Amino acid sequence: MNPYTEANLKYGRYQSRRFFLRQCIGGLGAMALGNLLGCTSDSVPNLALGVSAAHTHFVPRAKRVIFLHMAGAPSQLELFDYKPTLQQYDGQPCPASLLEGKRFAFLQGTPKMMGPQATFRQVGQSGAWLSHHLPHLADWVDDICFLKAMHTDEFNHAPAQLFMHTGSPRLGRPSMGSWVMYGLGSENEDLPGFVVLTSGSDPSAGKSVWGSGFLPSLYQGVQCRSQGDPILYLNNPENIDDRLRKQSIEAINEINRLEYEQVGDPEILSRIAQYELAFRMQAEVPEVMDISKEPDYIHQMYGTQPGRISFANNCLLARRLVEQGVRFVQLYDVAWDHHGAGKGNGVVEGLAHACRNIDQPVAALLADLKMRGLWEDTLVVWGGEFGRTPMMETRASGADFRGRDHHSDAFTMWMAGGGVKGGMSYGQTDELGYYGVEGRVHIHDLQATILHCLGLDHERLTYHFQGRNFRLTDVHGEVVKDILA
Repeated sequence: MNPYTEANLKYGRYQSRRFFLRQCIGGLGAMALGNLLGCTSDSVPNLALGVSAAHTHFVPRAKRVIFLHMAGAPSQLELFDYKPTLQQYDGQPCPASLLEGKRFAFLQGTPKMMGPQATFRQVGQSGAWLSHHLPHLADWVDDICFLKAMHTDEFNHAPAQLFMHTGSPRLGRPSMGSWVMYGLGSENEDLPGFVVLTSGSDPSAGKSVWGSGFLPSLYQGVQCRSQGDPILYLNNPENIDDRLRKQSIEAINEINRLEYEQVGDPEILSRIAQYELAFRMQAEVPEVMDISKEPDYIHQMYGTQPGRISFANNCLLARRLVEQGVRFVQLYDVAWDHHGAGKGNGVVEGLAHACRNIDQPVAALLADLKMRGLWEDTLVVWGGEFGRTPMMETRASGADFRGRDHHSDAFTMWMAGGGVKGGMSYGQTDELGYYGVEGRVHIHDLQATILHCLGLDHERLTYHFQGRNFRLTDVHGEVVKDILA
């Protein structure tokens, strides 16, 4: 006989020590989640209304984030970090001082230095150096803040992507979007507050980069699609209409509520909320995700083609989602791992192709946010998981690839919109683009700054798990105050 049946509870049977502890632990978890959700009564918290936004730690500069991740790590030396001195050393053996004590993913032996494989020019009133690969973005440099001396602790894709988005190179931590949802909640009860859009395959780290980790699963990212059904399994099964679907969900959630009353597991509340959100999303999501209703000039501006999977479509979807109150939109474009092996790869052909896919839609997204009055309270972040070496990649075979190896010590990201200054470059690398020598920004500094723009103190946004408080920035990280508007 199941000791957790209503009859057994009623008559007080099977009240073992294990059962007592399970009840206590569940109750504590429910209290924590109830406090998070703003529940003040002793009844089972009702999550059907969505998560109420909590008070921020201070006045926010932005309400929402669009994070554009170029998975694979674009070469900063061909895009933003112009190094004419590096061109002078093109083809020469790499100095031993640059290799001593360093670890690389593939680079072996004594590689050759490789000058910039792009032409640069200064653009805008700020005079920012920009590659010929990004002609549309050139119109927006005076609205962008470039972080020129980013650095990370990881030099392989999966751990570096996890580090960028969860604050840890290992599995199990909540993603940045999940932390933001935990801290702020959603602005639209009929849509998920954290949405993920991918073009190409999933990133190397897989779906963990938008997972909720040890936070309640209610806060994980919801992956949407620009082709076919916006969300898998959202539509009713065959021969099931909305009325029957609603009755089914009500019956399932009644069982869930009974289970919650018995065992007090807060994850049951997440399950209830997810069922009810899924039902509400059936009406809301298809409308929001249908870009075909946008006017022709918008499609021309973005370069979109409705019904296809593309980064351009995802940029337009990102604007539509934040316009409807989605708190955190994460775009992944998996086309930036340019080692140089194979035709069309490397920092010549491969990078040029990747840039053609993203340059116009990114510029269009920035323009669209401004046109619709969303610029001041939407923070846009662009970048990869690490940078690229100033030397050409050389494998054990001795063959040279017209590509660059992974590099953790220096790379470029940029931010624009809500909360940051435009028309500035923060930080600087040495004359070869190898080390940051001024204004270095660690991944945890970037995360702290993003949270700060949203009105969240990264040291106070914590979650108690396994005996201690965890946070996105782990045990360090400083807000980059010089770039804040």
